[in-house]
Amino acid sequence: MPNRFESLSFLASEADSAQAALDELVAIYGNVPVEEADVIVALGGDGFMLQTMHRALNSGKRIYGMNRGSVGFLMNRYFTEGLKERIAAAASNVIHPLEMVAMDADGIRHTAYALNEVSLLRQSYQAAKLKVTVDGRTRLEELACDGLLLSTPAGSTAYNLSAHGPILPLEAPLLALTPVSPFRPRRWRGALLPQDVFVDIEILEPEKRPVNAVADHQEVKSVLRVSMRLKRDQEVWILTDPDHTWSDRILSEQFAY
Repeated sequence: MPNRFESLSFLASEADSAQAALDELVAIYGNVPVEEADVIVALGGDGFMLQTMHRALNSGKRIYGMNRGSVGFLMNRYFTEGLKERIAAAASNVIHPLEMVAMDADGIRHTAYALNEVSLLRQSYQAAKLKVTVDGRTRLEELACDGLLLSTPAGSTAYNLSAHGPILPLEAPLLALTPVSPFRPRRWRGALLPQDVFVDIEILEPEKRPVNAVADHQEVKSVLRVSMRLKRDQEVWILTDPDHTWSDRILSEQFAY
């Protein structure tokens, strides 16, 4: 059955092309405040789409993105005609974020959410040394690397892919734990984990080898410990054209060459 969404709220990045599209679409369809909208229409690139997803987290509102940026992997194609009909026929996916709880060098706990990935990155010329624990069991006593990231399926084609991590189908009940430039153990290239695990990372020698933690775009400097888990009570809904769904795009990336 098609979705029935009538009231639209248009949000646009600061790019000239996005602002021009905003003016064009508002003139045709009108505009309502985000709080009153059935659907948020995001105009911009992938970065702006990710910001909009964070803004709509747990609001129950659907997001339909149209590409007015560069790559636009997360976006639908831009057309002005028949927008409400396209939204009504769109496929719907729910995305659950990762929760990151990071303790910094001052003993302060920071909580943030990541729809793509949580990444730990070395802060200096020294390689990071990390102790990796999964569900209370130590899996790596010491990982020497430039960084380590935990990715959702939705984020597996982003930084995770650049770090040579696996692409995960959107519906896969998995998380990807992927190292960045691992040095020791030499042959460890990451792990696929069930979605409901609890991952805890302890930073070894933190004063000599400082590490930052990042949940999508929120960064915590000089962390001592970072814990991560999927939060099923948090969610955001994405709408994509049925002939080019988000699931199809991610699957196609597995055959790109």
